Amino acid sequence: MSAELHPAPAVISGWRGLVADWSSDRQAFQVSWGKAMMWFFLLSDTFIFGSFLTGYMTVRVSTTVPWPNPSEVFALHVGGADVPLLLIAIMTFVLITSSGTMAMAVNCAYRRDRFNAAALMFVTAALGETFVAMQAFEWSKLILDEGVRPWGNAMGAAQFGSSFFMITGFHGLHVSAGVIYLIIVAWKVMRGDYEKSGNYQIVEIVGLYWHFVDLVWVFIFALFYLW
Repeated sequence: MSAELHPAPAVISGWRGLVADWSSDRQAFQVSWGKAMMWFFLLSDTFIFGSFLTGYMTVRVSTTVPWPNPSEVFALHVGGADVPLLLIAIMTFVLITSSGTMAMAVNCAYRRDRFNAAALMFVTAALGETFVAMQAFEWSKLILDEGVRPWGNAMGAAQFGSSFFMITGFHGLHVSAGVIYLIIVAWKVMRGDYEKSGNYQIVEIVGLYWHFVDLVWVFIFALFYLW
């Protein structure tokens, strides 16, 4: 008994192929729509963060009022001494570690090891929430102990407060959204929503977002806390 043959669909090249890809609502330039849309979103976010950091650097170099020393402002009192940037260093370590657990989650997802992938995503979300909690402590310390406000600053240039709350707040919002995104996708992965199709690319898409958030923090850390 001969098997019925189904010829593979013809591949259309050139501009007609491009139009066919886009009109079929499947993929374009050999990239899935989900991944392409995430890249577009991250590109637009790059412009926003770039504008914020450029504005911060412009204000920093143009102000005539002394700028507060970050090593003193963000120091923690430990063991009878002020340790410069201790909390910021821990926050950075936590966020970079979460990038590693996210990478392992993506690897597990593509091996269809959904339980380990979900577990690693929950760990990543926990690390992200830890980062946000430490950032909330940092904000409360500056507001309550140092008297820093978005419109004023007792330690020097008034633009310090507005720059700090705008940049770190916008980044913290991204981390918080990423934590919610991670928990939702991890729950769906653990429940087996993607097991039937075997397509776990959503985990990689979440990973793209999370790695972007981590990368942005590296620039904030370098330009705001170390400069």
